[in-house]
Amino acid sequence: MDRILVTGALGQLGTELVVALQGKYGSENVFATDIHTPLNNNFEGNFLTLDVLDKRSISELIRRHDITQIYHLAAILSANAEKSPELAWRINMDGLINILELAKEHHIQKVYWPSSIAVFGPDCPKDITPQNTIMNPRTIYGITKLAGEKLCAYYNAKFDMDIRSLRYPGLIGHGALPGGGTTDYAVEIYHAALKDAKYTSPIAADTALPMMYMPDAVRATLELMDAKKEYLTVNTSYNLAGISFTPSEIAKSIQKSMPDFIINYEPDFRETIASSWPNSIDDSAASNDWKWKVAYDLDGMTREMISHLKKKLPPVNVY
Repeated sequence: MDRILVTGALGQLGTELVVALQGKYGSENVFATDIHTPLNNNFEGNFLTLDVLDKRSISELIRRHDITQIYHLAAILSANAEKSPELAWRINMDGLINILELAKEHHIQKVYWPSSIAVFGPDCPKDITPQNTIMNPRTIYGITKLAGEKLCAYYNAKFDMDIRSLRYPGLIGHGALPGGGTTDYAVEIYHAALKDAKYTSPIAADTALPMMYMPDAVRATLELMDAKKEYLTVNTSYNLAGISFTPSEIAKSIQKSMPDFIINYEPDFRETIASSWPNSIDDSAASNDWKWKVAYDLDGMTREMISHLKKKLPPVNVY
């Protein structure tokens, strides 16, 4: 039986991926960790506080619990990384190399590490950005993700390890609050719609970004990890496409069920980051290698986000 370690388990992706892993492997075989502790004791299953910079503690956890797979999600995301580049480098890079070294030492069967569309930067083709293209990221987050891709490819080749990765677009889910990413506006907007029926976007009205609803992202992750290694042709990180839209388009989608919703625009530093990223992604390698196919469109995601958040948030106040 596989035994799974997840770092960064309280983030947006981790919160929902852990639940899926518990369903797949059994709660007793999934060890969720984070440097923070769960709020309101609402975490079900094994949870341990862990700092990804504490290599000795990670090693002891792997040994004590007979870990066979690691999902290394802990990271400082794009917007927060710009505020503290040194911390972002330490968490994103030193944390990754700790995991890779320990995976090698403990003969871990598989490692999963998420990359991002932030690796591309402003010099790549903006539309249907290909799997292999020029990469010149202008953010510390994108730099750490590009360096991480190269590091994973090196360990794959040098030590015959099995490290797998996806370049996520912006991820949208209801399981956790936004975590400091540039694309988190697309999570914040649903919370604001239900709370106040209005939202001020830090991204310009017509700036398109690749996005994905969290259930698709979780499914893609598990499908990649289940794929036979001999079918995989990418040893850095697979492009992953979902749905591309602008702030004005997501607002119109919300207004279909909440016609009183109002959006305003006050672009800030996050617009500079967003405008350097692709508008849409070519994920044909993922489709060819492990039959990836997105399930949710914008309106389908909006219906689910509003339905789930209505159960968690107080009724909307319309002024």
